[in-house]
Amino acid sequence: MRHEETEFLGGPLDGRVLDVLVGMTGQPPRVYKVPVEQTTYVYHREPGTRGTHRTRWVFVFDPEGKPPPGPKWPWSKRS
Repeated sequence: MRHEETEFLGGPLDGRVLDVLVGMTGQPPRVYKVPVEQTTYVYHREPGTRGTHRTRWVFVFDPEGKPPPGPKWPWSKRS
């Protein structure tokens, strides 16, 4: 399995760089969930800019835990 270092912004993992599994296309998952006891912290993937961030991809903390915005195809259901 291939890993890529990814920076986390906000929430309990703020400022940390962790190894995250990447898929066949070389991209980490769109949503990264961190279960901690009875709560689950949700992070969304965004492209990292080279001047500001240390890594190619950045996970940004989402306190509400909503699914990321994206195309809404008629044959797919978002819950």
